[in-house]
Amino acid sequence: MIENNQTKSKKTTTTKTKGGARQGAGRKEGSLTKRTREIAEIAVNQGITPLEVMIRTMQEILDEATNQDHQDAAVMAENRIKLLNMAANIAKHAAPYMHPRLSAIEHTGKDGAPLQSGVLVVPSAMSVDEWEQAAQTKP
Repeated sequence: MIENNQTKSKKTTTTKTKGGARQGAGRKEGSLTKRTREIAEIAVNQGITPLEVMIRTMQEILDEATNQDHQDAAVMAENRIKLLNMAANIAKHAAPYMHPRLSAIEHTGKDGAPLQSGVLVVPSAMSVDEWEQAAQTKP
């Protein structure tokens, strides 16, 4: 009886390959694993977010860069540059969480109208007064 069921199931399959990658199978790219989700929830419950850690670290590095008291000016300058580069790198990674990208901001003209641009061509024969008068009459 079991052999019949297995034989029937083999006949009803449309693919001849066994195993291997299948389209749409598996964990979706970018989805959190169970462990990652648990760690994130613990961090949020403790009031610590990755952004807060980044900001605190950046602030401490900046403080260290400004409060160096080395005797050798060259060593102090080199260490300060390294620390400032570290702080800038952290700031670069934290910025998308704090500031919107400029491309995401809608730019409009006066009273929500579309932006207007134009070019005023001024012949060299015009005086400054004539040029200013022509510029004021253009919308």
